[in-house]
Amino acid sequence: MSSNNKSGILSMSRKAGKLVMGMDMVKDACSVGNAKAVFTAADISEKSLKEVRYTCAKYDVKLYALGMTMDEVALGLGKRVGVVAMTDAGFAKSCAKGLEEVIIDKDEFGI
Repeated sequence: MSSNNKSGILSMSRKAGKLVMGMDMVKDACSVGNAKAVFTAADISEKSLKEVRYTCAKYDVKLYALGMTMDEVALGLGKRVGVVAMTDAGFAKSCAKGLEEVIIDKDEFGI
């Protein structure tokens, strides 16, 4: 799937109110069970990636590498973010199509 298609899905889900943006809001969405899938930008820091991997492992949420930089994400969303979560299963499935799921070893985090 091209970056334009992913950007379009992100934009549509945001307009529909089904997208959560930013680390704190994504963590909250995971903790209350609203997040159906989490997506990360290619250029987030190692610390942020570890934090989002832990959150997804803890709350059993699928994590995908978006394959876009934060600047590319910003073009579609109007906001520069490195982590987003879809709260709608349909949007999550559409966005995840063609993306590689990040495998999370729960033992790594003692979960």
